[in-house]
Amino acid sequence: MTSPDGASTPVPATDGDAGSRALPPSQDAVQPDPAASYAAAAAAPVADAREVAVLSAQLGRPARGRPAVVHRCVYGLPTVARVQPRLDDGTPFPTVFWLTCPVLRSRVGRLEADHAMVGLNQRLEAEPDLAAAYAAGSERYVAFRDQLGEPLPGDPSAGGMPKYIKCLHVHAAHHLATGDNPVGAWTVEHATPAPCPGPCVPDELLRAGGEVAGTPPAEDPASE
Repeated sequence: MTSPDGASTPVPATDGDAGSRALPPSQDAVQPDPAASYAAAAAAPVADAREVAVLSAQLGRPARGRPAVVHRCVYGLPTVARVQPRLDDGTPFPTVFWLTCPVLRSRVGRLEADHAMVGLNQRLEAEPDLAAAYAAGSERYVAFRDQLGEPLPGDPSAGGMPKYIKCLHVHAAHHLATGDNPVGAWTVEHATPAPCPGPCVPDELLRAGGEVAGTPPAEDPASE
């Protein structure tokens, strides 16, 4: 696999034998990258067939939009994917950054279930500096998306930007990919550390030439 700058990034390997050693659990599997930026996200190469298979296994459906991996977990597996602003059939796809890590998706889902967006929307109304930073990040997000392809009809943003918050998963992905979303920064801070029992894709995908052989666990391993 490759890193956002195009360099080779090793994927954790298993030996395929019945007695192969499992990779150890991590108590902090998803960490922000201090080097995250729009430039790094733009430079990430389109995923090869194996990476697409990994992304599809994480999502539980075929990965679309010519994805590129722009952030990885401690196991070297995708955490966030960049997708094109239009699908192959031309359908507009406003959301550029997708959170693919099953554990972090679950933990962010818990924040949403606890009505975190209500309080965050109230903060946008009460805190001008936060609202301004959020709106500015939205402008840069749309400009970045337009660089990937022609502008979309109506030039929409994503996740409720620039005035509202509708999906914390979108904002977490935006922050991990670029470091440019204050709501995403809050989300990642409150969703981590993210304990993980180990790689979230089938063992076959941790070996060269592997094919998708199943789907990843859907539940947060830290749940009771």
